[in-house]
Amino acid sequence: MRRVVTADIEALLGDSTALAFAVAVADGVERDEELELSLDGRPVEATELADLHDTRLHALRAGPGRLALRYRAVVSGQAEPPSVTPLDAIVYARPSRYCPSDALTPTARELFAGLAGHDLLRAVRDWVNGRTAYVSGSSSPTDSAMETLLSRRGVCRDFAHLVIAMLRALDVPARLVAVYAPGLAPMDFHAVVEAAVDGRWFVLDATGLAPRQSLLRISTGRDAADTAFLTNTLADLELTRLEVSATVDELPGDDHTAPVQLG
Repeated sequence: MRRVVTADIEALLGDSTALAFAVAVADGVERDEELELSLDGRPVEATELADLHDTRLHALRAGPGRLALRYRAVVSGQAEPPSVTPLDAIVYARPSRYCPSDALTPTARELFAGLAGHDLLRAVRDWVNGRTAYVSGSSSPTDSAMETLLSRRGVCRDFAHLVIAMLRALDVPARLVAVYAPGLAPMDFHAVVEAAVDGRWFVLDATGLAPRQSLLRISTGRDAADTAFLTNTLADLELTRLEVSATVDELPGDDHTAPVQLG
């Protein structure tokens, strides 16, 4: 499987600020890649940092001025699917900022009583897919799974947060993965879920907008707070350009029923 991905980001920095980008594909796959950063047209350097689960951050201090990032990667083959470690089983069963699973426990137990394993994963994914409308711009960056449950609409991260919260409420470890998603429309960075069954992680996408078999991992964490494509501190910025592309040599079919691991 050969996948080609790009990210083109520009931001206007009002003052000197600290930035960390999570746009590079995660370690573990064979790749040929280029990452270029510039401030007002002059090259600037970033430091690559290793985060959890093979996530790669590119951190720098820059500004004021117009910052541009250009990233391109050609990825051959697939990564070895990760296993669920004993620490994963604890960390990803806990409530988190955008996934308040403790508040959803009574609802989850009533909706999915008697289900376990892959049957439970499919039921939660299908329930979120069937009751939530995908509407661009319908949620705010601070909305949690509770707001999505009540509003019944959102974007990919909202779908993912609600799936994660429901599964954790039933003691199933679940986490958010930011990915490049060939076939996604509209094209953007995409958020999906990995949930634990029998010591392995399986990928769920309640939006149903892209086949899971060709997804390419960028970052992994408890929720969107851990997987943002850009973290900014110290000064304000204005995001002026964000373009993402992802293609695969042959787009697979996916009815979102069979178990799939992210590779």
